[in-house]
Amino acid sequence: MMDRRSFVKVAAGAALGGALGLDRRTPTWAAEAAGTRKLERVGLQLYTVRSLMEKDFEGTLAAVADVGYDEVEFAGYFGRSPQEVREVLAEVGLAAPAAHIPLAAFEQDLERILEAAATAGHRILVCPWLDPQDRTLARYRELAGFWNEVGATCREAGMRFGYHNHDFEFEPIDGVIPMDLLLEETDPELVEFELDLFWITKGGHDPLRYFERYPGRFTLCHVKDMAEGEAMVEVGRGRIDFAAIFARSEQAGLEHYFVEHDQPADPLASITASHDYLAALRF
Repeated sequence: MMDRRSFVKVAAGAALGGALGLDRRTPTWAAEAAGTRKLERVGLQLYTVRSLMEKDFEGTLAAVADVGYDEVEFAGYFGRSPQEVREVLAEVGLAAPAAHIPLAAFEQDLERILEAAATAGHRILVCPWLDPQDRTLARYRELAGFWNEVGATCREAGMRFGYHNHDFEFEPIDGVIPMDLLLEETDPELVEFELDLFWITKGGHDPLRYFERYPGRFTLCHVKDMAEGEAMVEVGRGRIDFAAIFARSEQAGLEHYFVEHDQPADPLASITASHDYLAALRF
């Protein structure tokens, strides 16, 4: 395994001279708003750097911290134990308040999940995906009830439970929008939502309208940008108005903001560009 500085030097040299053509200076394309507020913490969903994590788990987390991220959201431990995860996070100075956990794991082994999360230092467990066979109105209703039960169990263990959307939750089924069903049939005290800003936009809906209709329900978000043609791009290089969205953080209930890019051409360059944009953003 490379030491921390060697990893950062090698990765940054390849990344920042790559196709994105970005540097670490305050981006000239950073959005400017009339406000003076800024994000107190910028987080990263580690799925973005999964190719790097597979090769060098410790070095990648160190690089993420050196870019300037304050916290991360896990999507798998890449063969490490929860205790090893906790130790590496402490060494590099990152918090990990949240983790993505597959639906099947919630259904089959919730007690083990809660024990592992407590050891690793997570506080919020998020179901990130539903398979196509689960996307019926009957199944959405069933899951809403199940998630209330999971949320209650999590709360008893000092944890919280949430759900992360894609765009399919906004496709009407017999006149019903599944996202609305899930919000209305889950208990706000037990189930929170991680709003993916790219996918709700791709689904044809406005985050601000959802903040108005369901205030306080969106405690986490995935910060992802969309270019013309609906391509996923680095934060700040697309058309999503993050200043307007973040200005409504209190109404939404937002506490955590995790950058994500599903298929970055150069992961380190991508997370650096997105971080620097958000660090400069005022709203």
